[in-house]
Amino acid sequence: MSSRHAAPNSTGEPVNGEARVVLGAADARPDWSPTALRHPLLQPTAAPANAPANAPGRDGHGPNGAPPRGTNGGAPANGVTPVADPEVARVLKRQVAAELHEQLALLDDQRGTAADPATRRQRGRALIEDAVARWSDAYALTHGMAPTRAQDRALAEAVYNLLFRAGRLQPYLDDPDIENILINGCDDVWISRVHQPMRQVPPVADSDEELIELLQDLARRHGGGERSLSTSSPTLALRLEDGMRLQAMTGVTPRPYVAIRRHRVASATLGDMVALGTIDSTLAAFLAAAIRARKNVMITGTQGVGKTSLLRAMAGEIPRDERVGTLESEYELWLHTLGHLRQVVPMEAREGNGERVDGRSAGELTIGELIPAALRMTLTRIIVGEVRSAEVVPMLRVMTNGEGGSMCTLHARTPHMVIDRIAELCLEYGSQMTDTLAYRLTANALDFVVHVTMLDETPIGGRRHRFVSHVLEVVGMGESGRPALNTVFGPVGPELRAVPQTPPACLDDLRRVGFDARALGSPTGSWSKPLDLRIQAGGAW
Repeated sequence: MSSRHAAPNSTGEPVNGEARVVLGAADARPDWSPTALRHPLLQPTAAPANAPANAPGRDGHGPNGAPPRGTNGGAPANGVTPVADPEVARVLKRQVAAELHEQLALLDDQRGTAADPATRRQRGRALIEDAVARWSDAYALTHGMAPTRAQDRALAEAVYNLLFRAGRLQPYLDDPDIENILINGCDDVWISRVHQPMRQVPPVADSDEELIELLQDLARRHGGGERSLSTSSPTLALRLEDGMRLQAMTGVTPRPYVAIRRHRVASATLGDMVALGTIDSTLAAFLAAAIRARKNVMITGTQGVGKTSLLRAMAGEIPRDERVGTLESEYELWLHTLGHLRQVVPMEAREGNGERVDGRSAGELTIGELIPAALRMTLTRIIVGEVRSAEVVPMLRVMTNGEGGSMCTLHARTPHMVIDRIAELCLEYGSQMTDTLAYRLTANALDFVVHVTMLDETPIGGRRHRFVSHVLEVVGMGESGRPALNTVFGPVGPELRAVPQTPPACLDDLRRVGFDARALGSPTGSWSKPLDLRIQAGGAW
């Protein structure tokens, strides 16, 4: 038997510089063989009712440790999907990674350029198939029973997910109905699906160390600058391939914690927002006119209510040939890929490398620092995905000094907290900033605040309702030294969604771009029926 079929050492690292395949033979490696002999290479298992169809079982094995079934030419027996042993997949992943690194290094030397991602994946897939075939042959010799083709394919897919995707987390990322994935250590994983309460699902790793290794792999493949997760960099924020946003913490928490959010409405228009019940057609026409009239808009609300989706939909009303810049900590708007706008300059902030120089992380580039460069790109509008800190000041200055039509989002619990929330962030800009200056900046910069609300009735068998509840017009400084607000749209009586209240002071500007002011005359907007709530206003069912 060749040396490449020897098992790895107890740490899982290559022996003598060479990555090797595990056999699972008891006399080959005592520290590996108990696991390999206790259960076969793959165990068929039915996925839990609350997990994706291709998710592993709670411990990665079949029910009660049952041996493989189904030798009918590779098809799963009794419709049961085979699931790869995660420990075997990890070993093969390390072997293939080492071999792929060697091949790509030679290829890069020959071409003089680095291999593109498609080439990496193609070569990796071929190496995975070869490694799984060798493992399967060796396993058959050792155990007297060959895995089926379906089991080989499941193992190959598990290795591919570890090497190029998100490992055992991938099935949850592939499920379009999952909105949030919360990980409180490797074995405490929760998901929320559309209009369903949060529920616990199987682990995504066998240990916290393995979970951290997975997160580090994702950071290395991020491609958006230096991002890592370690004791020197205990937090990690990045975008995943399908646009999901990941935030992780370790070192400052007792276990690694991860939160992943999906934007389920990736390319929505204002018409789609109407169909989803976020706004009615009256408000859709009003918001479209505000964009065409180059009004500066801030979209507010709590986390997960749909601010980014609404911002993306409103950006669809920007004239096609305008040159627009987007600034984000992680790409979430994707205006440069959706195709509506012909000229988009997407900018993404860069995290530091963990080293501190003059009190800040070396290599860090914040959204606030990107704004001055963005202003030199001959942009007609600037859109900031989310204002979180002192970058609110340069953003407000852009809105004040530019041609208008810029947009951003901001976290705020209620619409009437927005002004004070902006002032709080302005004070982070420096000692020269005061409440008075922050209020004046806000009054001069903003035209409209659009507030999105979510009512979650899933705990009582209902739905999650996401809708715009207020549109406030900022009409200069008020007598109290604070920006004056005019409620253009807001809730009335039992109707919690935004309906017309007071015509905006800038109504003539909206009429010049085609808005029909008569639409504001309906006290219930264009909602066809009341919001379908389990608990209505006043406590009635």
